[in-house]
Parts: sequence; C-alpha cells; structure tokens
Amino acid sequence: MYTAPVGEILFTLQHVAGMAGDGSDPLDETLAAAILTEAGRFASNEIAPLAATGDRAGATLADGVVTAPPGWAALYRAWAAAGWNGLGAPEAHGGQGLPHRLHVAAMEMWNSGSMAFALAPILTTGAIEAIDRHATDALKALYLPKMVSGEWTGTMNLTEPQAGSDLGALSARAERRTDGSYRLFGQKIFITWGEHDLTENIVHLVLARLPDAPEGTRGISLFLVPKFLPNAEGRPGARNDLFCHAIERKLGIHGSPTCTMIFGDGRFGAEKGAVGYLVGEEHRGLACMFTMMNNARLTVGTQGVAIAEVATQKALAYARERRQGRAGGEKGGPMSPIVAHPDIARTLLLMKALTQGARAITYACADAIDRAGTETGDRARFWQGRAGLMTPIAKAFATDVGVDVASMGIQVHGGMGFIEETGAARLYRDARIAPIYEGTNGIQAIDLVTRKLTLEGGGHVRDFIAGLAGAAGEGRLGEAVRALSDATEHLLALQAAGRPEEALAVATPYLRLFGLVLSGVYLTRGGSVDAGDGRQAERQALARFAVDWLLPETSALRAVVTGGAGSLDAARFLLA
Repeated sequence: MYTAPVGEILFTLQHVAGMAGDGSDPLDETLAAAILTEAGRFASNEIAPLAATGDRAGATLADGVVTAPPGWAALYRAWAAAGWNGLGAPEAHGGQGLPHRLHVAAMEMWNSGSMAFALAPILTTGAIEAIDRHATDALKALYLPKMVSGEWTGTMNLTEPQAGSDLGALSARAERRTDGSYRLFGQKIFITWGEHDLTENIVHLVLARLPDAPEGTRGISLFLVPKFLPNAEGRPGARNDLFCHAIERKLGIHGSPTCTMIFGDGRFGAEKGAVGYLVGEEHRGLACMFTMMNNARLTVGTQGVAIAEVATQKALAYARERRQGRAGGEKGGPMSPIVAHPDIARTLLLMKALTQGARAITYACADAIDRAGTETGDRARFWQGRAGLMTPIAKAFATDVGVDVASMGIQVHGGMGFIEETGAARLYRDARIAPIYEGTNGIQAIDLVTRKLTLEGGGHVRDFIAGLAGAAGEGRLGEAVRALSDATEHLLALQAAGRPEEALAVATPYLRLFGLVLSGVYLTRGGSVDAGDGRQAERQALARFAVDWLLPETSALRAVVTGGAGSLDAARFLLA
C-alpha cells in the first residue's frame, strides 16, 4: 500500500522550492498543510486500493463504448465531488485558484495512488488552461464551469498514425461553416481517456488543418470538439460525429483507455463532420496547444516522482520484512532482514535520493510558474524564463528517475519483484510511458539545448548556474556545478559557431547532468534547514549520500558533452 509523504512534500514546498514563510507568498502554510493532508488521505485510502484492480481489469471497449475498471467511475465522481478538479483552476469559472505548485504536490500523491487514474484529471487540467487562455468568452462560459467541477473531462488530440512527434505532418482537416462553427474529419491515435464512462461529456481539443492552411506547423488550428453538443440548458444534447474506434493494448497504465478517435465519418448524423469551435486564431493552434502541453510536461515529471515514491515505499517495506542470509558475517542465529545487507541499503538510498531530488526539481519548476504569473514586468519575464528552462529538465529527469527507481524496486524484491503479485512490476510498467508521452525525453533535451540555453544569449542559464555555485561552495558539490558550467559553455559555443548537430548529439547526457546537479543542490539545501520536525539529521545524511554516490557521474557526463559528439558521428555508418 501507499502512504502519502505529506510531511516531506510540505517540507520541500516550504524550505526547498518556495513558500518561504516571509509573507511574500500568497499561500498560507496552515491552509496548504490542511489541503495536502486531505489530498494524501484520498490518495492513500481511496485511489491506491483500486490501482491493482485497474491494472488487472483494464479499460474495455464494446460497440464504441469504453468502460473504466470496476469501481473507477464511482471513485472519480467522489474525487470530483470533493472539489479536487478545481484546485488550481480559475476562480472565475468555479475553481479555487490556488498556486500551481500546490496542485502539482497534490497531483503527485494522486499519481502515486494510481498513475492510470490520475491521467484523466491531468488532461482536463491542461484543457481548462488552454480554453481559459485562448477561447472566446462564450466557449469559456459554456464549457469551463463543467470542466472545472469535474463533471466533464478534457482531452488533447494531437497524434496521427503518420505524424508522431512531427506535428507539421498532421492531416486531420477542418471545414468552415457559415454559422461560425467548423466540421472536422480525420483520425487521432494515442488519445488518453478519449472515451470513457466517468463523466457525461468529454471535451476534445483537436488539432486540424483548414483548406487554405500553409504547410507545416504554421498551418495548424485548434478546435474544441465535444462528445455531446450542449443543449439550451447547457447539458449534453445531440451526439457529435466522433467515436472511439479502438483502445490500445499497452505495457502499462491499463486502467487508462488509450483511444483511436475517428472524427466525421457520419456515424451519428445525416451530415458528416464533427462539429467544432475554433480556439484562438486560425492557423495558430499550435501556440494554443502548447499552453496545455507545457504544464502537462511538468505534471508528467510529477508522475515520475509519484512512481518513484511509491516504488521506494514498497521496496523499503519489503526489505525490512524479507529475511535472507546473515548480515555482518554472523554465523548461526536467525537470518537478517535484507535491508541490513549493504548492497540493498545502497539501492534503497539511491532510490530515496533520486526521488527526493526529482521532487525538488518539479516543485521548483512549479514555483517558477507561479512566480511568472504573479510578478510583473521584468520579474515576470525572468520567472517565465526560469520556468521555461526548468520544464524540460523536470519532465525528462524526473520521468527517467521514475523508471530507474521502479526498476531498482523490482531488484530489491528479487524474484518476487518479477511476479505481478507484489505490485512492483506494475509500477515499472506504468512508469515506462512517462519518458515517451508529452514529448519524448530526447525532444526535451533538444528543447533544453537549442531553445532554453540560448535565452538572453545564454545569460539566463549562466545566472542560474552562478546561483547554484554560490549555494554549492567547494567540495564535490562545487565541482559538480563547475562540470555543469563547463558543459553549458561548450554547448553555447557550439551553437554560436553554427554547429548545432554537435550540440544535439550530446543533449540527453547534458540534461541528465543538469538534473543531477540540481538534485545535489536541492538535497543539500534541504539538509541545511532545521524545520523542527526532528528530521534534519536524516536529510543531512541523505544529502551527503547523494553527493558521494550520484554526483561523481557529473564529471563523466561533462566529458561526454564536451567530447562525445565526434565519435558518435564517426560511428553512425554502423547504423546504415
């Protein structure tokens, strides 16, 4: 089972990634503690007990109708009725308008309870933000109150069979109608919670091309396409011309239906075409969709933290209970719990350090997003840049951590980890999608190196690293920050010299280098704080362990970043 680590989450929010308690933060710490305690209770007591059921039963499709796993529809309705869907949503549409980092912290716990279940709220949250920022007032008034309350869910329809990450190759089409609406035609794949029985309506955000659209990504428009067209009372009315053709059989997240959606084949009406409404401007839909995708990328990073947390809890509980061999060379007497064996202890401490480091990174990114929204002028632009810089790191590093920690969790369980009965395998299977969707981790690394490092001519990242150096001081942590600085200067020089291919070749190891350094700095920062909870010695010990066991890798990564591109290019003929 899973126990929400509310204390550690609050500590990270308050002392590592914001909420400094100096009066500058609009969020009251007592209120935050109350909200997260209740969110943790719901995750631990309501969501987590149904996770295994969702994995075994999965979502099912029959005659175009998708049914969630047993108990999940009632679970979702209880979750929505408690007001959780509106935690960070705009107050103007019925939400609570709380800071993004508080929503991210709650989302971590819900994903630990069940990643497959939490995907439905994740997509709805992103859709709410895109509609709120880019749709007309009429669309906002009609759709957002129902979505904020959780009565209706939202989806994101990007991918097509011939166009995975290359959105410029999309072929779904839209046609204008004289009443201001549009008709959509085409197929979308990998649509998370694209059809289900949790709610009475589903609001799809769909990318498509108009007949006069320019080629490439500049010709994509975004449309709001509901499953049921609202009637005069705002309730679901006529069925729109769209349906779920198939759901995927997947490695993990079995409870979450991954749908193939068909728009405009005439199944539900005399006139073909799914009725849609423009969000934003024609041919500029990708910018609108990126509103949804950017925060979704941070939330996916949070999924990595969530899986790592529950995998660590599960492995530690097993290691304390499972007895095998005798630690310390003792002879005779009872066998020792395997946690007493040095290699198991090493593995568990690595799991803890990686989890807490990834948590701090994701929360710090959420804090930057919050500050970008509350500051003005140059300060707002500064925090927008910081959020932009940290988002690909939060998404990619944290989801890699989720996979690595879940894998280590299986190892701690030994043979029983390979058996579905323990639940360790489910966590690994669920975690493996997170480095792929919402932009693969390779794409995150490319974004970091080609777009985010070059902000202000490299000035922003240099200032960030200078701050890390000031916090790190000397010793191994200081050397790790210098490794990051050296690697960063090398990449900036490559791009200034017009050699982007060499920078792209080493983008992924550079992102890992950045993530490890941030982990070391944040863990050390946490260890320096006496929060009055009696755990400072624990945090100091974990920080020392992380510096000794994780940060030596940064020197090797610096060597790869500064010298690895040539050998990669020379060996590429082996792939022909």
